[in-house]
Amino acid sequence: MTIELLLMACGLALIIEGLIPALFPNKWRNYVLKIAQESPSNIRTMGIVVVFIGCLILWLLY
Repeated sequence: MTIELLLMACGLALIIEGLIPALFPNKWRNYVLKIAQESPSNIRTMGIVVVFIGCLILWLLY
């Protein structure tokens, strides 16, 4: 059951991640180019914030 739930969550994450470049390829490319110009510390901070938000959502659900 736990493995199935984890695989379903990964599948859903891949679907959501793929929707934006599939629907808006030019905007997505411009966004990626903009992020590539950011400093590593800013990128790391964005990653930490996203992980924190994900953990908060999971904590609120359970």
